[in-house]
Amino acid sequence: MRYDQRRADKLDKAMLELPLAESAVETLGQWLADPEHGRRYANGSGPHTILYVPAKWTTVTPWPTTFTDRIAAESASVSRAEVVAAVRAAERSGSWAEAFVATQVWGYGAIGYGPHRTRQVLTQPHAEAVLTESVSLLVDEGAVAAYEALNTLHGLGSAFITKFLYFAGLALPEVKGPRPLILDRVLARVLRQHATKVGRARGYEWSEAIAQWIWRDGGWSSHRYDIYLRWMYAANARLTAASIDWPAAPDVLELALFSGAWDAG
Repeated sequence: MRYDQRRADKLDKAMLELPLAESAVETLGQWLADPEHGRRYANGSGPHTILYVPAKWTTVTPWPTTFTDRIAAESASVSRAEVVAAVRAAERSGSWAEAFVATQVWGYGAIGYGPHRTRQVLTQPHAEAVLTESVSLLVDEGAVAAYEALNTLHGLGSAFITKFLYFAGLALPEVKGPRPLILDRVLARVLRQHATKVGRARGYEWSEAIAQWIWRDGGWSSHRYDIYLRWMYAANARLTAASIDWPAAPDVLELALFSGAWDAG
């Protein structure tokens, strides 16, 4: 099937009209109440922690001042809350490159090629200027405009663009419009399944083919990121309106979907 923007728009509209069914609300509520899974995030996603090896990042500069010293060869941990603190410290010192490194360390975790890819982005002559511009756009115009600016950096994948924007958005006192959220291939696959199911319920026999294109594993347009944010905020509003004590922060929904809390298919 050839890609059809009109059908993509119809599928997006259907998703936004029905962000979450009652069964999904119930399932996500069970995840939140489970002490082994979501309960630790009942007040927000700040405690969500990843492991990384500081010594593997010795070739990447500038290094976040609040992070573990890189002489440590053993694994260290860093939480979302600690990344936000590192981004705020970097912003006060005037270095969005340092803030960027903090977000990429968290984003790559123990993946071995993370330092190499981060260094490749930062060694581009205009990298610091683009990072600074993207933050200004986030404040003045919103997440979509900031995403477009960052998309000009060679080698910076869409998922890692959104990781930087997510933490920058949390660290800043104010941004225009909804605060950014992380979109990666795991989240995209959840949305792909959901879009297919919603489309089939509407009688769109083509929904699976279109959903596979618009919610592919990467390389999302700024328009797709906009649809993602709109859907996530609508779905989160559905959860907070239900009697499940869902926190107001939409990034808890992002974490729940990433964790496999809901089978959208």
